[in-house]
Amino acid sequence: MWVLITYDVNTESSDGRRRLRRVAKTCESYGQRVQKSVFEAQVDDGTWAEFRGRLLREYDVSQDSLRFYFLGEDGPRRIEHHGRDQSRDMEGPLIL
Repeated sequence: MWVLITYDVNTESSDGRRRLRRVAKTCESYGQRVQKSVFEAQVDDGTWAEFRGRLLREYDVSQDSLRFYFLGEDGPRRIEHHGRDQSRDMEGPLIL
């Protein structure tokens, strides 16, 4: 499934800045960044459960927010992008 993950972490304190880094690192582990606080991920049900669980453990429910948008299997066709920083094709070959 394709999932769009957005977050807003309160960074007014050092704890908040650490949470922001942990949330971003968790998202980087499973998906690709498409905006500063927006990630796309293509995951199966088991991976999504693990990914979601990690994010829910990292954020502070009283100060931060997380949003998950489920785009389904045809997620890439539902995305229209304009401007710089084109995202990479998650289903295409990865060349290092």
